[in-house]
Amino acid sequence: MRPAMQPGRGVLGPRRRRSCWAAVGPMLLLALPTVRGAPLSGWLDDHVAAVVDLYTSLHRSPELSLEERETAARMAEELRRVGAEVTTGVGGHGVVGVIRNGRGPTVMLRADMDALPVVEQTGLAYASAVRMRDDRGTAVGVMHACGHDVHMAAAIGAVRCLTDRRDAWSGTLLVVMQPAEEKGGGARRMIADGLFHRFPRPEAAVALHCASDLATGLVSCGAGPMNANVDSVDIVVKGRGGHGAYPHTAVDPVVIAARLVIDLQALVSREIDPLEPAVITVGSIHGGTKHNIIPDECRLQLTVRSCTARVRRTLLDGIRRMALAASQAAAAPEPEIVFSTETTPAVVNDPQLGERGGAALRRAAGPEQVLPGSLTMGGEDFSLYGLEGVPACMFRLGTVPQARLDELAARGESAPSLHSPRYAPEPEGSLRTAIACLATVVEELLPAGGIR
Repeated sequence: MRPAMQPGRGVLGPRRRRSCWAAVGPMLLLALPTVRGAPLSGWLDDHVAAVVDLYTSLHRSPELSLEERETAARMAEELRRVGAEVTTGVGGHGVVGVIRNGRGPTVMLRADMDALPVVEQTGLAYASAVRMRDDRGTAVGVMHACGHDVHMAAAIGAVRCLTDRRDAWSGTLLVVMQPAEEKGGGARRMIADGLFHRFPRPEAAVALHCASDLATGLVSCGAGPMNANVDSVDIVVKGRGGHGAYPHTAVDPVVIAARLVIDLQALVSREIDPLEPAVITVGSIHGGTKHNIIPDECRLQLTVRSCTARVRRTLLDGIRRMALAASQAAAAPEPEIVFSTETTPAVVNDPQLGERGGAALRRAAGPEQVLPGSLTMGGEDFSLYGLEGVPACMFRLGTVPQARLDELAARGESAPSLHSPRYAPEPEGSLRTAIACLATVVEELLPAGGIR
């Protein structure tokens, strides 16, 4: 895994050695911070319903990666309403808002906008019925199955809150609404389009991500590794077509592909140390057009997850070796193997920013509501901002009511995961916590009157 970037000074101050879970004093006993007698809970009571309305509107109208035109226009409109200097079309459909509030450093708040090709099955009154054509021209259902609608609504809610509480912070807030996170290319495109040159360069970047296995009201944050390396691999297994009744006259690529799917799992279980996280998932396999026709080729799409450079190299080399071997064993033509150039590196939270962010989250949600961060095998291109030298920190947001988790556990079931057609965040509780946490982290990093 790539090491965390070394933080500098300014908003982060000098490095401290204690863990981000060390006690930080009696101020953590406050459930929500107050500024000049104005409790953040009061702002939420008055405004969270409007943010929930924004969320349900976004949930009804998802757009696929690189197609986020209407979503980007809505985000730009929301940012203009709070007085931000707005630039659109950054790295595609990316939107950047700059909010200046006196002297001080710059903090970046990032949310992602794209949805997934998933047919929603939640049964919600505001469920998505959107259909679009994917990059292969196939009509697909579209759903915010990864919670990016929560991410956007929470970011806009936090920006509304912060602009109403300008006496609580000082500096510049850089709001980045990013396209194409699900394809792993949105952050790269925005950076290539001059994100850190055309706009104030941030001294810290903050984001949240929904969690389907954490109860509403809980958050998870820590220093160090949070997400895995992600690679995508496309394999075209070649054969020789023929009649299904006479397989001996053909070379069946479907059989070769089926063998390869099993072989790849042995790569994880027999060539990687069991204590090292590694995943190979064949998410798509397509071959043939009719029951009795052996096709000429069969296509596979893989996602590959790892947490160290060594394991990543072992997996990618092994995939190539096994694909070649499977075809050679069947006397088939050599397969086409394409490794995506837009890989997503592991998310590694900056140690010191994780410490300060964890302290702010405890103030916002309550000390007992903040859990230590843990590594997951999900991927996130938020990592690319950190690799540009900007200290970055992501935290996870609980989105499912505890009663619902308990009910599922009693039946021996787990909550629908992210990317599931049945994933349904609880809006008000999730957004109250998210807004409080994001606003408090920004106020921690951009304090009125100087560095805390």
